[in-house]
Amino acid sequence: MTVIIAFLANVLVATAKTIAAIVTSSASMVAEAAHSWADAGNEIFLIIADRRSGRAKDVRHPLGYGRSAFVWSLIAAFGIFTAGSIVSIMHGIQELAERNPVESPTVAYIVLGVSFVLEGVSFTQALVRSRRLAQKHGTSTWDYVIDTSDTTLRAVFFEDAAALIGLALAAGAIALHQITGDAIWDAVGSILVGVLLGIVAVILIARNMAFLVGTSVTPELRARAGRALLSSAEIERVTYLHIEYVGPNRLFLVAEVDLSGDAREHDVARRLRDIERRIESHATIETAVLSLSVKDETSLKFGPA
Repeated sequence: MTVIIAFLANVLVATAKTIAAIVTSSASMVAEAAHSWADAGNEIFLIIADRRSGRAKDVRHPLGYGRSAFVWSLIAAFGIFTAGSIVSIMHGIQELAERNPVESPTVAYIVLGVSFVLEGVSFTQALVRSRRLAQKHGTSTWDYVIDTSDTTLRAVFFEDAAALIGLALAAGAIALHQITGDAIWDAVGSILVGVLLGIVAVILIARNMAFLVGTSVTPELRARAGRALLSSAEIERVTYLHIEYVGPNRLFLVAEVDLSGDAREHDVARRLRDIERRIESHATIETAVLSLSVKDETSLKFGPA
């Protein structure tokens, strides 16, 4: 629902910026319009990502459909790069040669001001949520946003932050054009907005590619999972543990464990299956696979909580 609201808001803001760009002939406003339309298109892909990744796992997809969120978010990031960054930079370069004056700058300031308030509210919500989750995981807000598997949260955070910076750049460029009387500043504003969008797009592309290739969890989360395994009365030691993201906040866990007692093979297999089911009952575990350790394998140490 939050993403849908953000999409509708971006469409309204993009429409207002487009009208303002036509009225003012400002290159910076054109860049901001392209920015907002790119964000609106991005929201569509994020909606698709949320719905596709939430499908239940089946025979053909035993690890679920979670990674489809990274695919659609990657497509959205490319959209920001092409529809936002490249368009803004190219238009700015074109305006460097033509240097058309900005007309009715008041219209631009009003649209930019209203947009700043709307984007500010959205960014504040994303920031508050990110800080809360970062504190829960014992890390900084920046590190959490960069490392989180929640691709929608990261996209919204960076998009809103870029939107606020872009609005400030556009307003500053138009103001410098008014002060100096030189239209080059308006063109420079368009180029800077494009560069900003390019940086954001590259960050989002890189992070989604990392999760698609396969990203393991942080050492802290791995240690916490290991301690959870050892807390079971049925598990004496863990000799191998691999945890990988297979979707936003969805994990694939593989472990080799030494069970207590010396039961028959059939009973051991049943106990392993029961433990796997209990692990998979956790909200973040998509699939768990356990196998037996060999006696001469070294036990893993996970330290104190």
